[in-house]
Amino acid sequence: MAERSVRWGILATGGIAAAFAADLVDLPDARIVAVASRRPESAAAFAERFGAERAYGDWESLAADAEVDVVYVATPHSAHRAAAGLCLAAGRNVLCEKAFTLNAREAGELVALAKEHDRFLMEAMWMYCNPLIRRLKALVEDGAIGEVRTVQADFGLAGPFPAAHRLRDPALGGGALLDLGVYPVSFAQLLLGEPDGVAARSVLSPEGVDLQTGALLSWDGGALATLHCSIAGGTAVTASVTGSRGRIDVPSGFFHPDRFVLHRDGREPEEFAADPADGPRTSLRHEAVEVMRALRAGETESPLVPLEGTLAVMRTLDAIRDRAGVRYPGEADAAPAGLART
Repeated sequence: MAERSVRWGILATGGIAAAFAADLVDLPDARIVAVASRRPESAAAFAERFGAERAYGDWESLAADAEVDVVYVATPHSAHRAAAGLCLAAGRNVLCEKAFTLNAREAGELVALAKEHDRFLMEAMWMYCNPLIRRLKALVEDGAIGEVRTVQADFGLAGPFPAAHRLRDPALGGGALLDLGVYPVSFAQLLLGEPDGVAARSVLSPEGVDLQTGALLSWDGGALATLHCSIAGGTAVTASVTGSRGRIDVPSGFFHPDRFVLHRDGREPEEFAADPADGPRTSLRHEAVEVMRALRAGETESPLVPLEGTLAVMRTLDAIRDRAGVRYPGEADAAPAGLART
């Protein structure tokens, strides 16, 4: 792709779409050219707010817009398979919000579509593109704390959320796990890869979604991850990684940190802080920059957020839901294969 501005389409007009669009506007090599919503008035208001040239009252028109280089899919995750699949089949490149889909089967279908149409596809796991998280990963890979033994991470919101809220709606993939738990699971698998065993328990709402979930992931090499997510109580939202020769602590907001502390045996603690030039910690710009870099390089996936890693996270989320007894409408009752119960 030539070094012109990358032309973005935004599919959906909710809060995360607005946050992403606001960061795109600040990138000199990005242009928002089109937006789509099933409500024409929402698309028109969003387009006016962010300077998009075209507003569509349906998804199909955006998918068919040949002047869009890449579509950011920001619907609830229950609609990711349909929305992202529509865009890929029409020849658009796609950045799709997390959780990537409702389950691993849907995720695999999107990856197959991207390969069939030779299109770029990436999960919007902005944590993986965060410069400080990338630094943490590099330190772990370089052996700064020795062999990883445990990972701990949590993400909980205080609520309470009423029964009509999307987080309580099974039809929208509600519950803590897919909305919040995807971060602790993704953090653990960023450092350790796909687990060999999964144990989990949930507290379910009357609607059948998980109000809170605890998971224990295990690896044959001896590592463990203890993870928790909740929409019934606010947690510290912290993470830590313990190795055979040290530990890394990430304070509140671990998935978009402003600092972390490295503790190495026999040394004083070292603090690593975010570079102010990287923008505010809430910025989604890093994933947008990575998408545009990959498109210009002719890549169909990002090395920072590889598709196999996304599929592996989805398999783990499926396994956790299986252990916890969470099923969404239309899903088969058969348990997912590939991960041992522990």
